[in-house]
Amino acid sequence: MIAPAKNRSPKLSPTQVRRARLLALLATGEFQSGERLAKRLRISRGGIWKLIRSLQAMGVTIESVPRQGYRFPRAVDLLDRNAILAEMSSETRALLDPLDVLLTVDSTNRYVAEHAANAPGTTHVCVAEIQNAGRGRRGRSWIAPFGSGICMSLGWQFQEAPPTFSALSLAVGVGVVHAFARLGIEGVGLKWPNDLIWQQRKLGGILIEMRGESAGPAQVVIGIGINMRMPGSVRIMLAEQQAALIADVHEIMRDRTPPRNALVAVLVEELTRMLQTFGEKGFEPFAQEWRRLDTLADAPVRVTSGSETTFGRARGVELDGTLLVDVDGQLRRFASGEVSLRAVR
Repeated sequence: MIAPAKNRSPKLSPTQVRRARLLALLATGEFQSGERLAKRLRISRGGIWKLIRSLQAMGVTIESVPRQGYRFPRAVDLLDRNAILAEMSSETRALLDPLDVLLTVDSTNRYVAEHAANAPGTTHVCVAEIQNAGRGRRGRSWIAPFGSGICMSLGWQFQEAPPTFSALSLAVGVGVVHAFARLGIEGVGLKWPNDLIWQQRKLGGILIEMRGESAGPAQVVIGIGINMRMPGSVRIMLAEQQAALIADVHEIMRDRTPPRNALVAVLVEELTRMLQTFGEKGFEPFAQEWRRLDTLADAPVRVTSGSETTFGRARGVELDGTLLVDVDGQLRRFASGEVSLRAVR
């Protein structure tokens, strides 16, 4: 029997409940007639049409074909709170305070940050199907169409700011790679300070926001975005914008792609374990593995900070997360902040 996890999510309205039920009926990717959907939801066909339009307005792609009905372009494994809990160990479930699974939110990071801080040693986890204002580093937006990825945030409170607190994003990257490996997703590396890389393309990203003083409790919100199965249209759009080339988990795993709920559960387990260790020992237990996973180790790089551009060769990181770059025989140090790092091809 699964031990319950706390849930502080707002109560859903009747319309929100119908939307959720409609999504579940369409999740197979097969055509569903308006008549059948209306009977299942006990509303009129006009009511179904309105629900479809509201979902489309949120960015959910639903195809409509006369005399056949409605469908998603492909089957979608919807995020499901009970399915996530079922994949977790009882020890991890006991630390959830709470687990929120939402259809739509402006930003999972903002959602977690705006709730009251959870108790030290527990984690508030939020995952959402649709983010309207997902964010990456340096104010960039994070694009994740419905059903195509994982948008999640974890809130965690350290009783005291741990040693090498500024290296937390690097330790998070190591924890994410551990979660991938548990599900057979191999070959993923890390790019300073917060990118998940597969075959020189971006698989995901990490965004950490902190609240607290240099001494005393410190609240962090860890945002993670992972590409699971990105539509071709989005890949083309990003290429036209000259954004980083992307990869996704389906490209790596094909018919062995794990369900999103399973990946969310394993991510929470690995990151909770990582945060417990980091709170006691800082980055040192993760430093050697981060260096092994560093996709730019000893590579020629370009570092941009404001209007200044520096060329050199990447030489790893220090225990505080500072990037080391060999510039004409001298080691220069860069903190993450507003710094941009690129390989020189």
